[in-house]
Amino acid sequence: MKIIGIRREDKNKWERRVPLVPNDVLELGEKYGIKTIIQPSEIRIFSDDEYRQAGAEVNEDLQAADIIFAVKEIPLHLLEQGKTYLFFSHTVKGQSYNMGLLKKLMDLECNLIDYERITGKENNRLITFSRYAGLAGLIETLHAFGKKMQLNGYETPFAEVRQAYQYESLVEAKKHFQKIGEMISKDGLPKELLPLTVGFLGYGNVSKGAQEIFDLLPFETIEPNQLEELQKKGSLSDNHCLYKTVFKEKDIVKALSGSFDLQEYFDHPQRFESIFHKYLPYLKILINGVYWTEKYPRFVTKNDLKKNLSVIEKSGLKTIGDITCDINGSVEITRESTMPDKACYTYYAESDSFVDGIQDSGITVMAIDNLPCEFPREASSEFSKELMVFVDGVVSADFKADFNVVELPSEIRKASILYNGCLTDQYEYLSEFV
Repeated sequence: MKIIGIRREDKNKWERRVPLVPNDVLELGEKYGIKTIIQPSEIRIFSDDEYRQAGAEVNEDLQAADIIFAVKEIPLHLLEQGKTYLFFSHTVKGQSYNMGLLKKLMDLECNLIDYERITGKENNRLITFSRYAGLAGLIETLHAFGKKMQLNGYETPFAEVRQAYQYESLVEAKKHFQKIGEMISKDGLPKELLPLTVGFLGYGNVSKGAQEIFDLLPFETIEPNQLEELQKKGSLSDNHCLYKTVFKEKDIVKALSGSFDLQEYFDHPQRFESIFHKYLPYLKILINGVYWTEKYPRFVTKNDLKKNLSVIEKSGLKTIGDITCDINGSVEITRESTMPDKACYTYYAESDSFVDGIQDSGITVMAIDNLPCEFPREASSEFSKELMVFVDGVVSADFKADFNVVELPSEIRKASILYNGCLTDQYEYLSEFV
């Protein structure tokens, strides 16, 4: 009999997601003859009874399952010899905090398949929570901005924005944003905040999710090179809309020599430098959804903020929603990740210091690193639907066979970091980090 296990998520109280939802567990049983064992959970968004009704066995013991699905990393002491694990391992960048996890999986001769690396022909991710990170991240950022403006004595419709987890559903959140949009169209925004500019770094799934919510508000799209001219209008700009700018690579970096070439930037980022600092005085809100590793230039640095301090304080950046949440990464002032109950901290460039929470001055950073948890039911359902395409292919594979001949979907083969405890060729580079 084919048996899979689903681990209980327990990384923190906010983690209520699941990789496979009850309806899909039912289909796995009826269509493929796959039995599911799921660990009990008091916080999971889908109850134990919902899984029982879908034909799953609710059991603490997953020993009968050779293949274990989870969302977040699994604690080392719970890993078992020779199992196949699918979860977000956060190891492919050589993250030091998870090299112990990778080493343990190697010692136990396990197979590790990472959702993040399940990609299509053009390296587009096929299984992702990214859209929901964007959806929740935009809501959280505008919530923070509304509170910050209140502390400055400005009443805006954004003061009514709740935190994402405080909405019963995504549908309710969208309806509320439509209402807020109507308020802006009717009553306008304080002239002191004009033009109210919002920049989106990146244009992938995260950015698209954030824009999906933002676009429910009245807005005008402007190009990066129009921001300075718009700023000159000041209070004469339209107070019945926001201004949206989406930044692409050509807008935010330049070649150290020669002209910009996108493929060269991807292949040799060290040949480029950031020019994003020139936009900081013209943006009120920044949403960061761009993929970043240490080989790429930073886009918001402490030095840039200090050099532009007077103009930023007067008319520029007030709030950053760092959805990607790379610590000291593309946004250097993202010093740590946060949780929804303490979502923000504020940076003061003049003194290079931080204060917890939303403050009236400084730049407030929203850096929640598990944003999809704020819409756990919808996020899990969409993720499960994407994962379902590959489940039977994984379950049916003979993991005792040599990796070169084992029958696995090509997308899963690409995402296999470990096979029987050994790094596959594509991930051999990780040996220097382990």
